[in-house]
Amino acid sequence: MRWITRPGWPGHLLALAAGALTPLFLAPFDYWPLALLSVALFYLGLRHTPASSALWRGWWYGFGAFMAGTSWIYYSIHDFGGASGPLAAFLVTGFSAGVAFFFALPAWFWARSLRRNNAPISDALAFAALWLGLELFRSWFLTGFPWLYAGYSQLHGPLAGLAPLGGVWLISFSIALSAALLINLPELIRNPARLVAGLLLLLTPWIAGIAYKGHAWTTPAGAPLKVAAIQGNVAQEMKWNPEHVAAQLGMYRDLSAELHDVDLIVWPETAVPILKDLATGYLGMVDELAKGKNAALITGVPVRQRTPDGVRYYNGITVVGDGGGDYLKQKLVPFGEYVPLQDVLRGLIAFFDLPMSDFARGPADQALLKAKGYALAPYICYEVVYPEFAAGLAAQSQILLTISNDAWFGTSIGPIQHLQMAQMRALEAGRWMIRGTNNGITALIDPQGNLATQIPQFQRGVLHGEVTPMQGLTPYLQWRIWPLAALSLILLVWTVVRRQTHPEQRRIFG
Repeated sequence: MRWITRPGWPGHLLALAAGALTPLFLAPFDYWPLALLSVALFYLGLRHTPASSALWRGWWYGFGAFMAGTSWIYYSIHDFGGASGPLAAFLVTGFSAGVAFFFALPAWFWARSLRRNNAPISDALAFAALWLGLELFRSWFLTGFPWLYAGYSQLHGPLAGLAPLGGVWLISFSIALSAALLINLPELIRNPARLVAGLLLLLTPWIAGIAYKGHAWTTPAGAPLKVAAIQGNVAQEMKWNPEHVAAQLGMYRDLSAELHDVDLIVWPETAVPILKDLATGYLGMVDELAKGKNAALITGVPVRQRTPDGVRYYNGITVVGDGGGDYLKQKLVPFGEYVPLQDVLRGLIAFFDLPMSDFARGPADQALLKAKGYALAPYICYEVVYPEFAAGLAAQSQILLTISNDAWFGTSIGPIQHLQMAQMRALEAGRWMIRGTNNGITALIDPQGNLATQIPQFQRGVLHGEVTPMQGLTPYLQWRIWPLAALSLILLVWTVVRRQTHPEQRRIFG
């Protein structure tokens, strides 16, 4: 195994392969043990490489992870962005090469300032702390790209019970810690005291995850509500075509008019594909329709606001009928809803001029939506993949709601990964989630992250089911990332100091 841990191409290629395992431990494949294998191989490959080589080893791991795990971006660029096949492939490769540095720089820092091969337990703890820091940084830098987290592999795995305790973060931390400890077992076996301590650290999260799996952290806040979520299955090339707008509006109206005995009617993201101020007549009509059924109707609609600085556009949600409120999306999709460096990029290719790609970011202090007397935490599409952002809204709510339009990603695995992350948000919050999409996957998710009912992709239909408003806070909603982040920071600082002041000291914890 020495060739894995030393500088050179064999180790780099193994890192590439280890990273490429990433989509296999996520939906739709869900081979969760591969998460341990992938992270363990990454850690093993950094054992003895110098910092310069570790940087490239980390880059190759990240490149493999993003090329394999986010290949669905190709559909958006090629099928709907007007780019040729070779150009789309080039852009996806360039994107993957860029975000691969999310792994490269931590790997360099690990080899330069943290690695302590003579202290296997503290080394494993520091690696887990660094892995958590890597995922946290990815959720923030340049608005964030919080995709492909290792913790999602455990949605239905043994560590699922940790999600309400510390979110997907705690699961990722536990996977990284377990992977490093398993690699270090040969070292631990040589010292009985270290072995006992190492086994305790290794087994504790798995025992806790199994023990708390299925635990009810929240309680019902009222009677179940009957939900009807409409999946319009409108083709993306038709959605913003003025010639097809009337047909779309009529379809959603007619399917809603046929409903009976319903409390919540949910339409997907931008189901009303015209500006809200231009759709007042239509929204007034569906408001009366919903009131006639004693129901709340929730729909996505773009919003235009005039300010002293000019006109701003937002991706929004509005509630009519037995409820009220508007929500303006805060977490925008780069290139899909806004174009970085747009003065340079707009006009180069059609991908940089996609419909509705000039949205503004909604304010952070918005009130939650109200429907049938309950508070709904709203997430539009991409927003549901941000654990901390989602938790902040969830803590104020009784029901979670996410609407999306995943038609941008065709038949790829992107929408299925997206659904998995929505399921994790429900599990973290201990709340029901309503997920309404244009072409799938529309679903109701229970507080354990399970799909209660769903509509298959690429079918027009109405999903019927019930959700129960929930009250109470899971430990994660109460404390969020802060305890785990503080612990990780302490571990990293302690490791740097110990490495500098006691490079040769050998103790149980280094």
